Amino acid sequence: MRICNFVQGGVARLGVVAGEGVIDLSLATPLLPRELGDLLRRGPRALEQIRLATATASPHYRLADVSLAAPVARPGKFLAVGLNYADHIAEIGAKTPDFPSTFAKLNTCINGPYAEVHRPRVSDSLDYEGELGFVIGRRCRHAPSERAAEAIAGYFVVNDFTTRAWVHKTPQVVIPKSFDTHGPFGPWLTTADEVGDPQNLAIRTLVNGELRQNSNTRQMTFGCAELVHLLSQAVTLEPGDVITTGTPHGVGEGFTPKRYLKPGDVVRVEIEKLGHIENRIVDEPASTGVW
Repeated sequence: MRICNFVQGGVARLGVVAGEGVIDLSLATPLLPRELGDLLRRGPRALEQIRLATATASPHYRLADVSLAAPVARPGKFLAVGLNYADHIAEIGAKTPDFPSTFAKLNTCINGPYAEVHRPRVSDSLDYEGELGFVIGRRCRHAPSERAAEAIAGYFVVNDFTTRAWVHKTPQVVIPKSFDTHGPFGPWLTTADEVGDPQNLAIRTLVNGELRQNSNTRQMTFGCAELVHLLSQAVTLEPGDVITTGTPHGVGEGFTPKRYLKPGDVVRVEIEKLGHIENRIVDEPASTGVW
């Protein structure tokens, strides 16, 4: 299934993408929760109820007529991994880590799959990072390596936008990775049963139609299930938590001269079986000031 979070008539709803349409789950299964994290906390039976309810249902809306939002609006945890692709590690001349290089993104950075992304007022060093992301579907701690994949509900496309100049301002990368609007993902959650092996998916990033990143998730040092196994040794992973898995070679930082994003640029990230997200870069508007 492809489960989306969409806005229709000013109201956020969950839906199932069916061809070029969307089945509104508030109409097809009115007793189920309206937020993906709450839905996943109901366990596998909730997903099975959705499958049964939508198997023969007709779409309520055309996909083109709704506004897609990030599949999980405010995850309890938004965890990320750096230096996780062999080709990217070679690109920047880094050493392959013995343990995942992990950090958190603040959930105020979350943005829709086709929404505008702000180039910050305080820096012109905005960079793209196309990534595979996934959402946790069951609560787990110390997930055994042989069963860790069972904790993954599904997968989506992420662009882990990074303000590079701020990476050098601080010994950690949480803030450089968490500027408002810099965490778009989607376009929907593709359930794990439809993806198959997440470690063999083509991934590409294009800027204004120019191919910048072109790789495969088999380049990852730490695969999705291994990340669940390792991260759950430290923290309890809960339904609705989001994990993004690192970027391949071809980021703007890796070019000489560096190729940072500017207003008007359109960045598209595609992953095999999952679809694509696409975001236009705009200058951060004056209206973002809140005081």
